[in-house]
Parts: sequence; structure tokens; C-alpha cells
Amino acid sequence: MKRRRLLTASAVTLAAGAATLSGCASAPTPADYAAEKPVLDLKGYFNGELVAHGIFTDRAGKVARRFTVAMTGTWQGNEGTLDERFTYSDGKTERRVWRLTDLGGGRWRGRADDVVGEATGVAAGNALNWAYTLRLTVDGSTWDVQFDDWMFLMDERVMINRAVMSKFGIRLGEVTLAFYKR
Repeated sequence: MKRRRLLTASAVTLAAGAATLSGCASAPTPADYAAEKPVLDLKGYFNGELVAHGIFTDRAGKVARRFTVAMTGTWQGNEGTLDERFTYSDGKTERRVWRLTDLGGGRWRGRADDVVGEATGVAAGNALNWAYTLRLTVDGSTWDVQFDDWMFLMDERVMINRAVMSKFGIRLGEVTLAFYKR
């Protein structure tokens, strides 16, 4: 009996320690990917024609929407435009035009009509992390939703994008995209 209590107490202590350590773990930063290859050159990758296929999953992980995006990127010096044309599986369409600025040192700024303020980004190695607030219309209401958006260059043609959406710090779901440069 004494041994069983000791084992149970040890298991509880280990579980509490693991929970404490996972709670202390820091979020990834772009610097964590600085040595990863191929190096993401945003101006090079988002120049010309691209296509992406994506899904939105809700908090439970259920696919709530599927979509494709046709994109055209153009650049003049450190200023770029990324014209995104969305087509959803229900037939609805949407357009977002990003105006991007290379601030140097891996730092980026982005603006779009439905972005509140501006997006800020940091690139290192094969990764880019964007942070921004997007104004969305949901069932006739307008919501300002925060995005923690990560892009990872896989090779010269393919990039994977994962964005966590939240409001008031509560996770609403995720957007996952696979980009293909033509």
C-alpha cells in the first residue's frame, strides 16, 4: 500500500513537472529557423504568378472551409504588391491586395484594406512570421481577429503556411495553405 502511494505521488509529481515545463516553453521565433535552407527570399518567391490551396479548421480541428488563391506578385525596389484572389468551395470569391515593404534586416511591413493597422513580419532562414489583425465579416457582424501567421519555404516552388486565428486570446481556428510558384 505504501509503495502504491509512493508510485502515485511520483506520477503526480512527474505530471505536474511536465505541465509546468510545457507552460514555460517559449513560442518559436524566426531566429529558431535562421539556419534552415532554402533561404526564403520574399521578393523572389512572391514575384510573378502563384497558386495556393487552403483550408480553415475550427477549434475542434474540423475543416470548415476550403479555398484556392490565385496570386500575382510585383515589385519595384523594396515595395511590392501581392494581389490575392480567393475562390471558396461554396463559390464565394474575395480579393485582398497586400502592399509589402522590405524594411531590411529580415523585417517586413504589410498593409491591406481589411488589415487593421499594419502587419509586421520577421524572416530568417526558410521562415517568415507575420502578426496582424484582420477585419472579418462573420454572419453580418464585423470581427477583428488576430493572426499568428507562419510561412516555411520547402523548395524553390513550394511554401507551407500555417496561421492561428484568435480573438481576445482565445484560439478560433487555423488556416493552412500550400503555395505553389508557377
